[in-house]
Amino acid sequence: MIKIKNIKKTYTKASVSTPVLRGISLSIQRGEYVAIMGTSGTGKSTLMNILGCLDKPTNGQLELDGVDVHGLDDDALSALRNKKIGFVFQQFFLLERTTALDNVLLPLIYAEKYPVDAVKRAKKTLVSVGLEDRMEYLASELSGGEQQRVAIARALINDPDVILADEPTGNLDSKSTNEVLEIFSRLNQEGRTIVVVTHDRAVAEHAQRILELKDGQIINSVANSKLKNSSDH
Repeated sequence: MIKIKNIKKTYTKASVSTPVLRGISLSIQRGEYVAIMGTSGTGKSTLMNILGCLDKPTNGQLELDGVDVHGLDDDALSALRNKKIGFVFQQFFLLERTTALDNVLLPLIYAEKYPVDAVKRAKKTLVSVGLEDRMEYLASELSGGEQQRVAIARALINDPDVILADEPTGNLDSKSTNEVLEIFSRLNQEGRTIVVVTHDRAVAEHAQRILELKDGQIINSVANSKLKNSSDH
């Protein structure tokens, strides 16, 4: 589903170059659930932004579902993102004075053609994350866990193949964290590819494979043996 080869990213400011990613190669299979772990400053979010076509690498190759994204213009990248990828972030990025339902509908504004069944689809995604009783609530009226579930529903509205989540539980309590992780596991069981960036080992252990990032390089990639032995997953 996702394939990157020798990805490097260097930021330059005032003639000072700062390498963030130092040559990363990896493949993520369709339907795989992968966690990318590392402490702050290791390049996790930069890697996530490149995987999601939100940023371009300084060097290297990225293929998304067989498409080499190198050379695609901004419009083509935007169309590819909108069709293939759903994003979930630590900050929920909801419009606070807008209802949960209307927040979920927002990505459809950028679709080639606004779906005639848009509201029905949005309601279905909210039901799927357990918010059937919160659709008409303003985002500001929802708890943190509920806001993140709205954000997940919004990520699902275009029926993406891949969910990319950057520290999705970073602002949540333990109960809400478990609810969000249960949703990710269910989405993966339904066939979606899930990639979660986290600094939290307990969050990473919900994934099938854990990649450890340090100083802009992958230093370890292991199958999650705990997951295989767990009766919960």
